[in-house]
Amino acid sequence: MLAELRAKSQVTIPKELVTKLGIKEGDKLEITEKDGVIQLIPVVVYPKKLVEELREEIMDVKTKIASGTQPVFDSIDSLMDELES
Repeated sequence: MLAELRAKSQVTIPKELVTKLGIKEGDKLEITEKDGVIQLIPVVVYPKKLVEELREEIMDVKTKIASGTQPVFDSIDSLMDELES
C-alpha cells in the first residue's frame, strides 16, 4: 500500500488497515523509527488515577498471598469452581 506525506506531515492510513486493526478516530498511536522503518503501534492510554488504584490492589493481593490469607488457584478451572460454590 502506498501513502503520501501531506501538508503538516500528515499521512492517511489506508482504510483496509484501519478496519483490519480495528482502530478509529481518536485512538492513540505510538510512532517509532528503527533502522529507517517508521512503525505506528496502537496503544491504550489509561488515566493515572486508575493505574495507581490497580497498583494498590496488586500490592494488597501480594501482601495477602505472602501472609497466606489470599487464596491461590492452580488453574482457571479451580478458580471458577470456587466462585461457583
